[in-house]
Amino acid sequence: MQKLDFRLRHALYGVDATRGIERAAQAALPPHKLMQRAGLAVAQLTLAMAPHARRIWIACGPGNNGGDGLEAAMHLRQWGKHPIVTWLGDPAKTPEDAAASWNRARAAGVEFAQTPPQSHDFCIDALLGLGSDKRAPEGRMATWIDAINASDAPVLAVDLPTGLAADTGKAAPNCVRASHTLSLLTLKPGLFTADGRDASGVVWLDDLGTHALELTDQEIAQPTAWLAGLPASTNRQHASHKGSYGDVAVVGGAAGMTGAALLAASSALHAGAGRVFIGLLDGDSLTVDVSQPELMFRPIESIDFSTATVVIGCGAGDAFSGHLSNALLTCTSLVIDADGLNLIATDSTLQRQLRARAEQSRSTVLTPHPLEAARLLNCSTQQVQADRLRAAQELARRFSCIIVLKGSGTIVAAPGQTPIINPTGNARLATAGTGDVLAGMVGAALASGVDAFHAASNAVYQHGLLADQWTTTRVLVAGELARGLRTTS
Repeated sequence: MQKLDFRLRHALYGVDATRGIERAAQAALPPHKLMQRAGLAVAQLTLAMAPHARRIWIACGPGNNGGDGLEAAMHLRQWGKHPIVTWLGDPAKTPEDAAASWNRARAAGVEFAQTPPQSHDFCIDALLGLGSDKRAPEGRMATWIDAINASDAPVLAVDLPTGLAADTGKAAPNCVRASHTLSLLTLKPGLFTADGRDASGVVWLDDLGTHALELTDQEIAQPTAWLAGLPASTNRQHASHKGSYGDVAVVGGAAGMTGAALLAASSALHAGAGRVFIGLLDGDSLTVDVSQPELMFRPIESIDFSTATVVIGCGAGDAFSGHLSNALLTCTSLVIDADGLNLIATDSTLQRQLRARAEQSRSTVLTPHPLEAARLLNCSTQQVQADRLRAAQELARRFSCIIVLKGSGTIVAAPGQTPIINPTGNARLATAGTGDVLAGMVGAALASGVDAFHAASNAVYQHGLLADQWTTTRVLVAGELARGLRTTS
């Protein structure tokens, strides 16, 4: 069993893949062994998290997730705790393994109740687990979830918080809000994107010993996604110069929105770009930024798009389609953000130019938030958020480029590649301009020669990590976020 280390890369498996691994493990082990291991893991983590807890409410569902809870109750009772089980199962109808655990719990003297206890020190949610993808909580289960969420006691969810979809991270209206989640056999994508991070709390993994079973490649499906790990550090060679790290040209900043372009340029600068040019759409309102004199302001027409990585769209308004078309046709590496995405969503010519870049081996990264993604897909924001992985993969397929679908659990997708879910970042990033900072970071990574998929995923990880390391005594604002990059580059 391990608490997840977000510095490491982890494979994520959806429901179907997890079920396949479960079947293969059950076939390789004696009957009931897998559930026994699961219940023991739940009980051990409970003891480690709350060693002084006495009354432990275990809310058990009718299936195998409930069986895991029943098995844990037996151990906790034997270890001198007072588990109180509310169970939605029927001994005559429950799955065979869960029925065996029910008998073991009864034989150990576990207390069963029809309603949740009036008070408890700790709660275990063993209601649905993977079953949350098939049914929404209702009836007594929904009532128990309300009681779990209303309690001040810590909550450990078994496999998944009840009401959270394993594949998508979409939460039912009455989803359990756990303080910890013990994911069994595999890590699921839904724990880390959409509503998953708010519902799951601290995530732990126990593969229940399947690593020692030597399952075949046919028994273990390919991961549904990967949870990103800490990018490898890169040391600059002593015998290098500014040209070694490339040029970034930021095009954006229409009247009243120059700040967005300046933020993108500032982050590209502090993320390590060799040179950073700015072409403002509001004309020559600025010729120098005295606080950052390294930034070079140029008329857009004078910037050679063919030799720079172009970051376009930050604060651009809606009157720059000619510049966007020029960038699509001429630059080797391109990052499109904000208003650039909105223009593409409504212009079929720009869409054709975008798709053609892949055939010319030109790198393109789109960085939409959910509303921009919805415009590009001609659907609603709710549909995007209901299945973020699918939305990001569809965008990558449709436009033949790298997609960074921003949000809780940002997703990086590319045609033909397993997508990446980013584990870093927090609500401090929910402020104006942080997306512009990310666009500039991606641009700097591309300019340095990193391939587009890794440039995007590395920038997203570092962007979120900086927010995670932000001091709690200082409000995070985008300008300081950009300048903070100089301490991590």
